[in-house]
Amino acid sequence: MLTTISVTKFNNIVKDIFNNEEFLHSVNVVGEVFGISRAKNAVYFSLKDEESTLPCVCFNSAVFGDVKEGDMVVLSGGPNFYTKSGRFNYITCRIEKAGQGILYQKFVELKNKLEKERLFDIAHKKPLPKSIKRIGVVTSKEGAVLQDIKNVTWRRNPAVEIVLYPTKVQGNDAEKEIVEGINFFSTYDKVDVVVVARGGGSMEDLSAYNTEVVARATYNCLKPIVSAVGHETDFTIIDFVSDLRAPTPSAAAELLTQDTEKERSSFIFLVKKLNREMMSLYSDRVEDFLDNMRYLTNKIEDYVFERYDVLKEICEKISYQLEKQTDFEKHRLELLSLTLQKLDPLAILRRGYAKVEQNGKSVESVLEISEKESLSVNFFDGEVEAKVLKKNFKENL
Repeated sequence: MLTTISVTKFNNIVKDIFNNEEFLHSVNVVGEVFGISRAKNAVYFSLKDEESTLPCVCFNSAVFGDVKEGDMVVLSGGPNFYTKSGRFNYITCRIEKAGQGILYQKFVELKNKLEKERLFDIAHKKPLPKSIKRIGVVTSKEGAVLQDIKNVTWRRNPAVEIVLYPTKVQGNDAEKEIVEGINFFSTYDKVDVVVVARGGGSMEDLSAYNTEVVARATYNCLKPIVSAVGHETDFTIIDFVSDLRAPTPSAAAELLTQDTEKERSSFIFLVKKLNREMMSLYSDRVEDFLDNMRYLTNKIEDYVFERYDVLKEICEKISYQLEKQTDFEKHRLELLSLTLQKLDPLAILRRGYAKVEQNGKSVESVLEISEKESLSVNFFDGEVEAKVLKKNFKENL
C-alpha cells in the first residue's frame, strides 16, 4: 500500500535529494544564455542547448557582468529546489564566457549582410501618414499583444480601426505566415500603416523576426511598417529594416494614434481658463463699478454734510416766514370776519332794526309808500305784514 504524504513533505524530500546529490554541485554547466530578466537583487535567465533548457538565477549582478543573450557560457554553482513554490533553479556562483551562441552568430551575420545591402538606410524609411484611420496588425489572434494594441488605440482614439492578419509568432511556419501578412497589407488599400508585433521572449522565441525573408518582405512593403517585437531591450532584424521601431506593442499603438482624450482635456482646460479669465475680467469691472459708486456716495455725503448748516438756516428762515405769514393771514381773516359780521343784515336786525319791503322791494324812504298800503316788516327772527295807517315825513333830513 502506497504512503500518503503532504505537498510540503514531498517538496522537502525533493529538496533533500538535490542538496545531498554531490555530483550536481561538483559539475559546471555549459549552454547558450537567453531570456535575461534583471530584478533589484538578482538576474534571472535560462541556459539552453539544442534539446533542453535550464532555469538559472544569479544573485550577484557583478558576477553576471556583461553577459548578453546568445552568449555561450559556463556556469558554476548548484541546483536549488524551492519548497513553497515547487520550482527549481540553478543558483549561479560563477560565469565564464565560452564564445557566442549559434543564434547570436546567425543574427550578427544576417545583420551585417543586410546592412551592406543598405536595407537599413534612413533614406529608404517611409514617413508615417499624418492621418491614420486604420492600422493593419500582423500578430497572433491570441494572447495579450493584440488586446494591448486595441486597448491603447481605442483609449486614445476610438475612431481608429484595427485590422488583424493572424499569424504564428514563433515555431514552425511562423516566418512564412508573417511574410504573408506583410505582403497582404502591402497592397491592401484599406489600411494606412502596418504593425508587426509580438510579446517579449528569448532570442530563440524571437527567431522568426531575425530571418532574411521577413526582413526583405518588410523592406519591400509599400505601406509604412512599425516593428513592435518583444520588450524595450529586445532587438531583432526587423527593427533595423522597418520604417519605425516601437519598444513595445502598446508603444506602437501610442505612436500611431492621436490622444483624443488628451486633446479633449486640453480643450476643457482652455475653456475653463477662458472662463476664469472672463470671470476675473467681469469681477474687475464689477469691482471698478462698485468703487465708483462708493466714491460718488462718499462725495454726496460730503456735499450734504458741507451744506447742512446752509440748508438748516434756509429751512429755519422758511419756517419763520411761513409762521409770520400764517399769523398775518390769520389776523387779516379775523378782521375780515369782523367786517363781515358788521355788514351781516341779520346782525343789524339783531340790534333792533327791521327791514321794510313792499312787493318784494326794499323801502328806503317814507316817500315810497302811501297810506293804507300793505308792507312786509322783516325782523332777525321772522317777518310781519303791516298796513300804513299814517305817515310822517321829516323835512329837515
